[in-house]
Amino acid sequence: MELRKPPPEPPQPEGCLVVAVRLPVRIVVLVLVVPVRMVWDALLAAGRLLRDTVLRPLGRALLWLARAVFVWPFVGLWRYVLVPAGRALAWLAAVLVVVPVVWVYRWVLTPVGRGLAWLARGAGAALAWVYARVLTPAGHALAWLLTGLGAVLAVLATGTYTGVAWLVRLLLVVPARWLYTWVLAPAGRAVAWCVRALGWLLGLLATAAGLALYRTARVLFVLPALALWRWVLAPAGRFLAVVAREVGDALGHAWRVAGRISRAVGRALGTLFRWIFVEPARWVYRNVLTPVGHVVRDAVLRPVAAGVRAVGRAGREALATARATVRQARAEARRMLFGGPRRPVPADLREPTGAAARSLGNSTTALTKD
Repeated sequence: MELRKPPPEPPQPEGCLVVAVRLPVRIVVLVLVVPVRMVWDALLAAGRLLRDTVLRPLGRALLWLARAVFVWPFVGLWRYVLVPAGRALAWLAAVLVVVPVVWVYRWVLTPVGRGLAWLARGAGAALAWVYARVLTPAGHALAWLLTGLGAVLAVLATGTYTGVAWLVRLLLVVPARWLYTWVLAPAGRAVAWCVRALGWLLGLLATAAGLALYRTARVLFVLPALALWRWVLAPAGRFLAVVAREVGDALGHAWRVAGRISRAVGRALGTLFRWIFVEPARWVYRNVLTPVGHVVRDAVLRPVAAGVRAVGRAGREALATARATVRQARAEARRMLFGGPRRPVPADLREPTGAAARSLGNSTTALTKD
């Protein structure tokens, strides 16, 4: 489904008052807003320059200083002091507290707990036997006695309640019912009718008084206020709304126009600054300083660097020769004082030959000697 933009609203018809107010308001607002917009753009450019050249490097330096002063010392303290101290304290706690506590629990508390559990199981079995063989039969007998006594008391209470209820009904309920039916109910109906009549009369009087007050208030307050709103405040509000809308539109239009003027002035000033300072400095750098720098580099710096490298190579060769000479002299002095190193005697690992050798045909024992 293709999305279509809604058609633009048709322009609303404008009166002569709007057209008469718009042009002078826009002229006055433009004259007032252009300096403000130029000052604003200048302050914005200065603020950006200050942020990029001063505040951001200063913030980075302060951040590095804060890390060096606050973060890194605490990190070193944590890493090289607190962590080893904590590990040492943990080892001491394990050796001095945990191991003795585990030994006491395993070899003292556990056997004592098992003994107490065995005693508790014995005591529980004894109490269970007493409950089943002694307390339960006694409780059953006591319950049977209490049940019989309760039945007797219930029979006596039922007879007494019936007699008392008949007397109360005869002496209180019947006279009270007769008094309510033939005396209190008619009197209450009469009083209620009188109250309703009085309320209707009071309501009628209140309605009449309210209607009179409404008419009076409408004539004295509502109609003048309505006329004031309709013929004074509403036209003044419409005029002020038109003026405010035109002032707002003029401010927006003037702000945009002032922005264009400010950008044009800024470009002109930038072009003038480039023509006066940047282009001459670039020409001097390109046509004067760069050839001079090349000449200085080729005529001075490179020969000096080559000489320095040659001197460095000669110095390194001299140091290497001196180091080898000192090493050789130290070896000669050690040989003169302690002698040369002992040469290892090579071991003869070959089989014996000649008369010392043994074989099946030539034995060295006395029994096989020829």
